[in-house]
Amino acid sequence: MAKNSDTHSGWTISDLAVRFGGEVVGILEDVPPILRPAPLDEAGIGDIAFYADKRYTAVLAATRATCTLIPRDCTFEPAACAAFIKVDDPHRAFVRFLGMVDELRPKPAAGIHQTAVIDHTAVVASTAAIMAGCVVGARCVIGENVVLYPNVTLYDNVSVGANTIVHAGVICGTQTEIGERCTIQPGAVIGSDGFGFVENSDGSYDKIPHIGRVVIDNDVEIGANTTIDRSVAGITRIGRGVKIDNLVQIAHNVRIGEDTAVVAQTGIAGSTVIGRRVRLAGQVGIVGHISIADGVVVLAQSGVSKSLSEAGMYLGSPAQPHGNALRLTAVLRNLPDALAEIRNELHELHERTEPKSV
Repeated sequence: MAKNSDTHSGWTISDLAVRFGGEVVGILEDVPPILRPAPLDEAGIGDIAFYADKRYTAVLAATRATCTLIPRDCTFEPAACAAFIKVDDPHRAFVRFLGMVDELRPKPAAGIHQTAVIDHTAVVASTAAIMAGCVVGARCVIGENVVLYPNVTLYDNVSVGANTIVHAGVICGTQTEIGERCTIQPGAVIGSDGFGFVENSDGSYDKIPHIGRVVIDNDVEIGANTTIDRSVAGITRIGRGVKIDNLVQIAHNVRIGEDTAVVAQTGIAGSTVIGRRVRLAGQVGIVGHISIADGVVVLAQSGVSKSLSEAGMYLGSPAQPHGNALRLTAVLRNLPDALAEIRNELHELHERTEPKSV
């Protein structure tokens, strides 16, 4: 199979049905090959889309995708669409197709670009690709099949594990350790100094040196322009399989457990310990020196001001169990009407008890 999506001839619907363990419904004669993934409402000839939500039934009926992945229990027949493939999980099948297309994209060739600056003490695997403008400091170790896209900067004593991809403009501070099969998106900064100062009696500040390191375990993804601070001492650790969105701030000495997901604009203050499979939605703020138990879900724009010791869903600022937060919101919503009713009752009581003048 060609390794370039521009020359790939595509897949037949029958082939995709076999790959996804699906059942074909619709026309198969004279159908163009499937070349691209596309949203259901934008798809056209040569595109495959997916349908998994009844809210989009009208869109499904009108889609012009050559093929659409649908649930097995869906009873719709193709209209503008040439054919359906019934599968157990349309979204998961669609993700598999995305992977198939991604495999066709050209991969960077191994080697070191002539404009890269590599310290003579660095160890770089022969299969690694180091692109233009990269700087690799003293005693760095670059593993097999690592890709450093243009203008990546690795300070001294940085290690990058096998099959990790570091995108353009990423900066890794000294003593940063990155595991295998990680992906670091453009502009991320890993291992910068944390925000640590001692306030003096005259109101000025003395900087606290940060001499620790950051350790990123295997299979981690870090989003664009996210920052992860080096520890004061010891380690700031991101556990195996953690997924971090864009524009997240993780302070010094934070520890994040395996398979946790952190969504954009979340901020985690220093020395906080976050458990396994925690979900932190967008714009969550977490104070320092607390712990969050395994399996906690904190919903968007919540503020966590104390430790959360039990798994469950939390909401609000300060964050509290989801049910309590919803009840409180309902009470607050009805508070003006309740106050008006109380005032009216007090007024009526006053009218009834006020002595009448003769």
